[in-house]
Amino acid sequence: MARARPARGAGIYSITGPRWQDIRALVDQHLPSQERLRQLVPILVFGFLIVASLGFNYQIGSSKDARMTAAQRQLALNADIASLKLRAEVLASGTDWQGELAQSLPLRAAREGRVVLLSDAAGSIQARVPIGSHYQGNLLTVLGPGQPLTIMGADAGVMRIALNDGTDALVTVRNVPRTDAQLTFIQPVASALAGWRSGATIEVLLLICGGLLLMLFAGAFWYFAPIRKAREPDALTRELTEAIPGCGVWRWNLARGHIDWSPPMYALLGLQPDSSMMSYGTLASKLHRDDDLRAELDRHLREGLNLFDQCFRLRHADGHWVTTRLRGHITRDADTGEPYLTGMAVMADPNAVPGAADANARLRDAVETISEAFVLWDNHNRLVMCNSKYQQFHGLADDMVQPGSSYDEVIAAASEPIVSKRFAVANKNDHQSRTYEAQLEDGRWLHINERRTRDGGYVSVGTDITDLKQSQTKNAESEHQLRASVAELRLSRRELEHQKQQLVDLAEKYALEKNRAEAANRAKSEFLANISHELRTPLNAIIGFSEVMQQSLFGPLGHEKYQEYARDIYSSGEYLLEVINDILDMSKIEAGRMTLDLGDVDVADIVQDSMKVVSQAAAERGIALERQGPEHFPIQADRRYLKQIFLNLLSNAVKFSQDGGRVDVRLTRSNGQLKIAIKDTGIGIAQTDIAKLGRPFEQVENQFSKSHQGSGLGLAISRALVELHGGTIEIKSREGYGTTVTCSLPIRTPRPANVEEPLAKSA
Repeated sequence: MARARPARGAGIYSITGPRWQDIRALVDQHLPSQERLRQLVPILVFGFLIVASLGFNYQIGSSKDARMTAAQRQLALNADIASLKLRAEVLASGTDWQGELAQSLPLRAAREGRVVLLSDAAGSIQARVPIGSHYQGNLLTVLGPGQPLTIMGADAGVMRIALNDGTDALVTVRNVPRTDAQLTFIQPVASALAGWRSGATIEVLLLICGGLLLMLFAGAFWYFAPIRKAREPDALTRELTEAIPGCGVWRWNLARGHIDWSPPMYALLGLQPDSSMMSYGTLASKLHRDDDLRAELDRHLREGLNLFDQCFRLRHADGHWVTTRLRGHITRDADTGEPYLTGMAVMADPNAVPGAADANARLRDAVETISEAFVLWDNHNRLVMCNSKYQQFHGLADDMVQPGSSYDEVIAAASEPIVSKRFAVANKNDHQSRTYEAQLEDGRWLHINERRTRDGGYVSVGTDITDLKQSQTKNAESEHQLRASVAELRLSRRELEHQKQQLVDLAEKYALEKNRAEAANRAKSEFLANISHELRTPLNAIIGFSEVMQQSLFGPLGHEKYQEYARDIYSSGEYLLEVINDILDMSKIEAGRMTLDLGDVDVADIVQDSMKVVSQAAAERGIALERQGPEHFPIQADRRYLKQIFLNLLSNAVKFSQDGGRVDVRLTRSNGQLKIAIKDTGIGIAQTDIAKLGRPFEQVENQFSKSHQGSGLGLAISRALVELHGGTIEIKSREGYGTTVTCSLPIRTPRPANVEEPLAKSA
C-alpha cells in the first residue's frame, strides 16, 4: 500500500539525484562544521542583541529630538498666526478679549495639551484657551520672573523652561501688533512627547519579542543540531556486527532526531562509514517518497508499542532502491526520558510490500470497527472478507463467513431481509456500481452501495440510515411549518407596514392640526390682549365721566333719570373693566408670563379682608358669612394673587347662593398643606357639569345662573393661580344642597404636620 510523502524534517531533502548531491557536497565544503555552528550560535545571538540595542537607542533618541523639534515649530507657527489675527481695536476696547482670542486661534491650536494666554500691558491674564485652564493671575506668576520671554517676545523663540508650578514646558511669547498685549503659548513636554512615548513603547515590545523569538530559534537549533563527534562502537554494536555479518545496527534518538549507524549499514547503501551522528533530514533524503517511516514511529509512540518491524526503501549510492527491514525495540532513557529506537536493519525481498502485514491487520481492524455492513467478493465470487455487521444483518453462522466461501453457499445460508421499498439514488447507476436506498419491512432504512473492483471482484457496503430518514421527515415537517410561519409573518409584516403608514399619515395630520390649533390659540390670545387694551382706554373715560356726572361735580344734571342713567353707566363700565382685566389675566396665564412675588403673608388676614369686600353684597341679600380656623396663618405666597383667588371664590359663593343663605370659610392645616374650604348653600351643580368648571369661558347654565352675569374666567383664573403656587382646587357639589370649593396650598414655613388647628369662629 502506498504511503504519504514524509512530512517531518524532510521538506528540503525530498529532491534526490546526482546533481543535487554534488551541489550539497560543494556547499558543505564551504560551510563551518556543525560543532563550530553550535559554538557560534550564542556568540552571534549576543552580538546581534548588542547591535540591535545600540541601533534602537540611537533611533529612540533621534525620534525624540525630532518630536521635540516638531513640537517647537508647531508652537511657534500657531503663535505667529494667532498674534497676526488679533485685532487691536477689539483689544483696545477691552470688551471681549476671550472671544477675540478664540477667533484668532488656528485649527487644533489647543490640542496636545497646549494652553494659550492673552495678557495686557501689566501682565494680567485677560483671556485663556481652554477656559478651564488653571493658569490665572499675572503672567510672571505663571512663567516666573527669571526668564527673557516676556521681554524679548518672538526673538526669544521657543524655550523649554520650568514653570512656577514645576511643570516642564515649551513656552513662546508674541507681542500683539499695535497693542501692548502679549500672547503666550504653553505646551507641557509630557504632552508634546505623548505620541513619541507610545511609539517607543511599541518599538521596545517589538525588540523584546524579536529577541525572545531569535533566542528561541537559536536554542532550538543548538538543542536539536546533531553532535558530530567521533565515537567508538559500543559493545552491543560490535557484538551484533560480528554475530550477523551484513546487519546494520541503528541507534535512533526519536526526540532529537539523531541517528547512529554502524559501518555495515553504510556498506549496505554503498556509502563510506561515518562515525558522527546523522540527522533525520539526511535519512529522509535517502528514504523513498512513499515510505513514511517517521509517521510509523509516531504511531508506535502514540499507541505505546515497543516492538518495531517495518520494511522501507533506501536509495543506494549508485541510485537504485534497497528494500530494508528494520526490527528493533523502543526504549526510554532512564535519566532524560527520551525515546530511543535500537534495532537491526537487513536487506529484505525487493517484491515485499513495506508494512504489508501490519497494513492487512489494520485494514481488517478498520473494516470490523465501521458501523456499516461490509462484504468483499473476488472475481470468482468467493468471499474475501466481511465484518460482523454483515454477518448479523444476514444471520450467518461463523463457519459460513470463512474466506474462500462461495457466493451461492453464503446466499443460501443467509436470511435475506424483506425489502418493501427501493429508491435509486440519482447519478449513481452505471455498469460498474449501483447505489440505492431500501426500506425494510420492519421499518428500517438502508443505504446500499455496490461496486466492482479492478480485478473483477465485488464489494458491498450497507449503512443503516433509519435515524437519518426520521430526521429528514421531521425536517420536512419543520420546513413546512416554517414556510407557513414565514407566510404568516409576511402577511403580518404587510399589515404592520400598512398600519405604520396609517400612523404616519395620522401623525402628520395631528401635527398639522396641532400647529393650526396652537396658531389659533396664539391668535386668540393676541387678539384678546390687543382688544382688551383698546377697550380699557375708552372704558376709563366712560367710568370717569359717569362718576363725575353721578356726583354732580359741575352742577345738577336736571332730571332724576339722568342721575339714574349715570349710575347704570358707572356700574356697567366697572363690570366691563373687571371682565377685561380677567381676560388680560387669562391671556398672561396662557402665555406663561404670570410670575409670583413671594413674601411672608397672613392667610387669615387676607381671607378676612376678602370677606369684608363681599360682605356688603351678602348683606343686601341676607347671606350670612362666617369664618372658622386660626386667627393667624403665616405662609409664603403672593399676596395680590392670593387675595384675587379668595375674592373670586367668595364672589361666586355669594353670587350663586340663594337669598337668606349661608357661606362658611374654614382654614385648616393637614399633611403639610393649608386648606381653605368655602362652602355655600346654593342650588349646587350637577356631577356631569363639575368637569366643565375651571375651563376658560365655561359656565354651567341653569335657571338660576342664567340671571347672573359673568365672563366664566373667575374660577379658571383662580385654579391657574393656585397651581402656580403649587396647590390644587377641589370642587364638591350636590344639586339643591350647595357647593364646597377647597383650595390647598403648600406651607413653605416649617410647621408641625398633621395637626388640626383649633377652630375659631368669627363673623
